[in-house]
Amino acid sequence: RMKILVTGAAGFIGFHVSRYLCDRGDEVIGIDNLNDYYDVSLKQARLKQLKPYDNFIFVHLDIADREGVTKLFEDEKFDRVVHLAAQPSGRYSIENPHSYADSNLVGFLNILEGCRRNEVKHFVYASSSSVYGGNDTTRFGENDTVDRPASLYAATKKANEVMAYSYSQLYNLPATGLRFFTVYGPWGRPDMSPTTFANAITDGEPIQVFNYGKQRRDFTYIDDIVEGVVRTLDLIIWPNTGPPHRIYNIGSGDPVELLYYIGCIEKALGKVGEKKMMPAQPGDVQYTYADVKALVRDTGYRPNTSIEEGIDKFINWYCTYYEKRGEYE
Repeated sequence: RMKILVTGAAGFIGFHVSRYLCDRGDEVIGIDNLNDYYDVSLKQARLKQLKPYDNFIFVHLDIADREGVTKLFEDEKFDRVVHLAAQPSGRYSIENPHSYADSNLVGFLNILEGCRRNEVKHFVYASSSSVYGGNDTTRFGENDTVDRPASLYAATKKANEVMAYSYSQLYNLPATGLRFFTVYGPWGRPDMSPTTFANAITDGEPIQVFNYGKQRRDFTYIDDIVEGVVRTLDLIIWPNTGPPHRIYNIGSGDPVELLYYIGCIEKALGKVGEKKMMPAQPGDVQYTYADVKALVRDTGYRPNTSIEEGIDKFINWYCTYYEKRGEYE
């Protein structure tokens, strides 16, 4: 039984990771600042799901609070850390850039400092497929150059990888960055495409289909992400040469065209939506495609949830949580 810090524990991925770790018997301390980037009631509803666990403790804390983070690490002496707290979304970074510096740079540094000063055995952190930016390779691999981020959000995630590498090299801190590819599933954020599309379809509103539906995304179901996170967390990486730092893609490895994805949502809801074709938005990339060979090699795990199965599970949760049953049942 390990004592594990999960940052962003009230968030989409953080909640699922916390629940998984609690189910297997670890002691989990979850922190979150419960900001209002999206409806706080959803964050509180996730935390309510974690309340019955006697091996879960929630601490209301902002990772940008240096003194608070320092004290938490000194008091708790974590074995391992899963750092998922961040200001998300490439599009929002165009409107509110300073929030990304606070969470994704200052906050990240505070967590790194806590890890190195308190001898944390493994620091696992969320990066993003967005770091691949304008790459024109067919499939994105961890060794690709990632110097052309399409948004400030992506730039902060690239910065996180470089910061973690430097700490890994300077202080022998085992650190692993996980590049998530378009995560979706139950308890997902309301600003993410499955919920916005489902809302539009059920409410009879037109769906805004950017880049005329030509985008292809490597959509990855939440359970596959969680399994990848925990399997890498359980690794202890001490290579013979170089700093103990690794990067892994976690994606389905099976890109889906946006219009097919919308079709899966329509089928699960039993209703076809009106589509409004739109040009690409600033900060968007044309396609994402994860090469997951490294993840499979080192953890023995390959994400395997089909888009059809994943969307069905998401819509079942969506209809229950948002009370959208009835004529779509």
